[in-house]
Amino acid sequence: MLLKKGIRVAILLAILGWVAVDSLADRLNTTDWEQPLWVGVYPINADGSAQTARYIASLTPDDFMAIEDWSRTEAARYGLALAQPVRFRLGAPEAERPPLPPEDRSWFGTMRWSLVLRWWADDHDRLPDGLKPDVRLFLLFHDPASNPRLPHSLGLQKGLVGIVHVFAHERQAGGNRVVIAHELLHTLGATDKYDLATNQPRHPQGYADPLADPRYPQAFAEIMGGRIPVSPTESRIPPDIEATRVGPVTAAEIRWR
Repeated sequence: MLLKKGIRVAILLAILGWVAVDSLADRLNTTDWEQPLWVGVYPINADGSAQTARYIASLTPDDFMAIEDWSRTEAARYGLALAQPVRFRLGAPEAERPPLPPEDRSWFGTMRWSLVLRWWADDHDRLPDGLKPDVRLFLLFHDPASNPRLPHSLGLQKGLVGIVHVFAHERQAGGNRVVIAHELLHTLGATDKYDLATNQPRHPQGYADPLADPRYPQAFAEIMGGRIPVSPTESRIPPDIEATRVGPVTAAEIRWR
């Protein structure tokens, strides 16, 4: 029994070692910014509703152009030479949902789920033109009429995979773009810059302009801070991606500076 357990542990450690090396290679390759980062987005009807199905059917590549334009403008502010750092490709609607995070949030449970998700993504990242994307974002759409609050989204640097919960309505398209960009940057190594207990951006790293005088109200949200600070205790959700900025700490994390 002890021998079998030791073999299982050894196999798991070997897999984790391979994943760690592979993940480091992925990070270095995707954030060297010598060529555009290709992002595959795969819509999923998360609630099975007719409204969500109609919204997914209406999606076109143009729905993601604003994020491409934003990434180009923000990268240029940090002197990135690459003309277009991020390019999106829209995949066919995906019928199968990705494996959700486990109830067991132990180290073993989380690592096991991360591996399962990575393998699942490898089997569900087909694009119409045969392109193999650098990052895979699975967009789980929900009808806001029956799902006014969304589950927490995740962007995993290991495997370059994101599970992004968004609304299936044009009124929320701007907010969707903010969430998609936020999770995309998570896959590239950017960290959250808000207080998990209050959702308020942390100063200075979670502010788009931490040296502003007066400090409030801020004009923009730092993309990983998530909100536009209007007072020391209040903030508002940015209406669209154009109301966000990549702060210097985030820029350093994704190797823009």
